[in-house]
Amino acid sequence: MKRKKTVLHHILAEKQKFEKRKEGGSMSAKDEFGTTKYVIYAEFEANGIVERPDVVGAIFGQTEGLLGDDLDLRELQKTGRIGRIRVEVHAKAGKTYGTITVPSSLDRVETAILAAALETIDRVGPAEAKIKVLRIEDVRATKRKYIIERAKEILETLMEQEIPETQELTEEVKKAVRAKELIEYGPEKLPAGPHVPFSDSIIVVEGRADVLNLLKHGIKNAIAVEGTSVPETIIKLSKERIVTAFTDGDRGGELILKELLQVADVDYVARAPEGKEVEELTKKEIVKALRSKVPAEQVITEIFYKGRNFYEVIKEKERAKNGREEKAREVKPPAPAPAPAPAPKPLEKPEPKEREEKIVKPIQQPRPSELDEFGEFIEKVKSSKDSMALLLDKDKSVIAEIPVRELTNQLKERKDVYAVVFNGVITQRLIDTVSESGVKYLVGARKYNVVRRPVNLKIVTFAE
Repeated sequence: MKRKKTVLHHILAEKQKFEKRKEGGSMSAKDEFGTTKYVIYAEFEANGIVERPDVVGAIFGQTEGLLGDDLDLRELQKTGRIGRIRVEVHAKAGKTYGTITVPSSLDRVETAILAAALETIDRVGPAEAKIKVLRIEDVRATKRKYIIERAKEILETLMEQEIPETQELTEEVKKAVRAKELIEYGPEKLPAGPHVPFSDSIIVVEGRADVLNLLKHGIKNAIAVEGTSVPETIIKLSKERIVTAFTDGDRGGELILKELLQVADVDYVARAPEGKEVEELTKKEIVKALRSKVPAEQVITEIFYKGRNFYEVIKEKERAKNGREEKAREVKPPAPAPAPAPAPKPLEKPEPKEREEKIVKPIQQPRPSELDEFGEFIEKVKSSKDSMALLLDKDKSVIAEIPVRELTNQLKERKDVYAVVFNGVITQRLIDTVSESGVKYLVGARKYNVVRRPVNLKIVTFAE
């Protein structure tokens, strides 16, 4: 058993030596290629089956004594001026085809003579053959090309690693300081500026990069949503602070803005220029966007009810502003014309009457008839010491008097309620519950954060 293992090991070792020798031939050829000046590339065709040794023998045999002692292939190879001749052969349809590669350290003229001598070979082994030189390659030209390309790469790397300018160093230092100023706010650890915990007004942006960009330009009261769903911390802050939603000018920014308007108490809306993100804005663009902010109520009306774009609202606002400026310019020239003082005196009496009529009419008209219909019920819930809600039927008769805290549960159970009157705040959640119960009138003290209004529900507040 031990002898079998030894024999097997010997066979494997011999096989590895053969493969190494095979690889060594190609490697030595590569090494020779690295030290030579020229390489002769030729191809041959033999009318019969021949092998690699036949081709090499024909090259040495048929060129012997042809070019004299100075250009004898055997002598040149011994002195290292000709490298290892590489031959590749393959047979097809009774003929043998192949390529010949000869590395040369001779000069240009001697290499050309040697290449021409190869074409004089007319027989390989027992078969007739024909050799044709394809080209002579200047190895140094290839090396020069490689040197140029590599030098370019090295130079580019050197330029990238060059010492930065003073401005770049300053920016790097500022960037590091700004990153340290960034804090984590709330249980969700939202990225925020250092002034968020105590500032009266905050700016809500989309991500960490937006907060960093605002910090870069000196705005330190920004806080990021960090995701598509609005965190509870933002919702709580919106009830206590003056909130400006500042979102990107793309589709994602529009979706986040709509969600903010639905779940948080946003006061103003600003957006980056159309197609841009907050994180890539310059200081001038940031200041311009924040100055052009629009009240949230107007945005809600335009987006949710009229289906318009935020940027259309901004453009319309700018057109209106430009129109007012043009009118002001037109009005200014005729101003000095009405110089005589006695003229306005006879007109003083009729003008106040017209103004009084204009003022009195709008005040009387907006008072809705619903307040008259539910007037006694409103006074009743107002005078009640406890928060009470009245449920009325179609005949304006009181069905039930319940505490306001039980209003939602009662409406889910009852389907005969026509109107609800209570001294409390009308919220979006209450509106959704009331509309599902088939209620036609909802009368309350005031509205808070109402986004959707069902068509079949009339909402009336005491302030109206």
